[in-house]
Amino acid sequence: MLTSWGLYPKVENSFCTFQSKRELVECLKKDKVYIPYGNGRSYGDSALNKDIIYCRPYNYFLDFDEKNGILHTQSGVLLSEILDIVVPKGWFLEVTPGTKYITVGGAIASDVHGKNHHIAGCFSQSVLEFNLMLPTGEVVNVKPEDELFRATCGGMGLTGVILDAKIKLKKINSTYINQTAIKTKNLQETFEYFERYKDSPYSVAWIDCLSKDIGKSILFVGDFLNDGMLEYKKKKTVNVPFFFPSFTLNKFSVKIFNFLYYNKIREEITSKTVDIDTFFYPLDSIDNWNRIYGKQGFLQYQFILPKKTSYEGLEEILYEIYKSGKGSFLAVLKLYGKENDNYLSFPMEGYSLALDFKIESGLFELLEKLDKIVVKYGGRIYLAKDSRVSREVFEVGYPKVEKFREIRKIYGMDKKFSSLQSRRLGL
Repeated sequence: MLTSWGLYPKVENSFCTFQSKRELVECLKKDKVYIPYGNGRSYGDSALNKDIIYCRPYNYFLDFDEKNGILHTQSGVLLSEILDIVVPKGWFLEVTPGTKYITVGGAIASDVHGKNHHIAGCFSQSVLEFNLMLPTGEVVNVKPEDELFRATCGGMGLTGVILDAKIKLKKINSTYINQTAIKTKNLQETFEYFERYKDSPYSVAWIDCLSKDIGKSILFVGDFLNDGMLEYKKKKTVNVPFFFPSFTLNKFSVKIFNFLYYNKIREEITSKTVDIDTFFYPLDSIDNWNRIYGKQGFLQYQFILPKKTSYEGLEEILYEIYKSGKGSFLAVLKLYGKENDNYLSFPMEGYSLALDFKIESGLFELLEKLDKIVVKYGGRIYLAKDSRVSREVFEVGYPKVEKFREIRKIYGMDKKFSSLQSRRLGL
């Protein structure tokens, strides 16, 4: 059985793996329809299918221009493996999501973003070029000006198999971040502080979505220090060794967690120095943290709203969540800059909220209510997190989807690459 990080849904599958282009061509010659699969960190069903191409073993480093910060790797390399090599040499990823345990190919296919989208955009904006194997076995070199670039970045593995990529890195002079934490009392205050710190390179807020004070949060902003400390050691992790009983996470336990988390910071504004992993990858310190939600798994629901409607829309959505009592203790709010030209990339200029919900009775009905509010305010759902949104809701949020479908047909991608998600959404 194969599943995503959210442990839902589960699919019986067979896989074809490769360590050379020749082996991948042999996979594609088979009378099967595939989806590329990396390290299994997508939350929903975007990388799930009866037949998968397992890309993780295709994981060699090909070249590193240390002077100019340009890295060339095969697509199965993890971001964590990149950091181990480049950070001690004074480089960091220009854009990184909240986990470092995803592959380069997955980062491109999901066009991931991080705490600095308002400054640096998506991962694709650090990609100089990549090689893509098409359904025929032909390998094409793809650059940012190409339509295959716009289709593949954010295309959820539906355009072919990414073989390798050249990415540009960010110069740093420390493995430490000066982090400022700001406690806010409501959504209006949260927005005010986001705007006040909009020039900070990195920003993200945790929201207490079960509080009657709608939008109460802790905003974290930060930037790299300049102290020349470039030693990068792997931190110890703790492991969740078994699936928690389903009743463990409930309205009351989440309220207790939220109360403790909000009040662990006593001053309204505090600053301290934290390391890279603490600031960028806090959940990576807990192995198998997805087991906290129990064997039934969880859904991550991430949406984004245009800036002009973000406040009103978020207020309405947070109120619906508060009323439902199905609060998430992992609720993350981020500010975004302008969207790029990729056909299915998620970000737009505005605010995004990501929430984790334990799968339980009434959840899908709640999410359908939230979908309607997202559509009402001109927003969209993130495909890398999704496992249940309807085709109708999806299409409203992604106006360039017909161009994506057209390219799939032109290259015969629709006959060779498919996933549970792509069939549900008619991609």
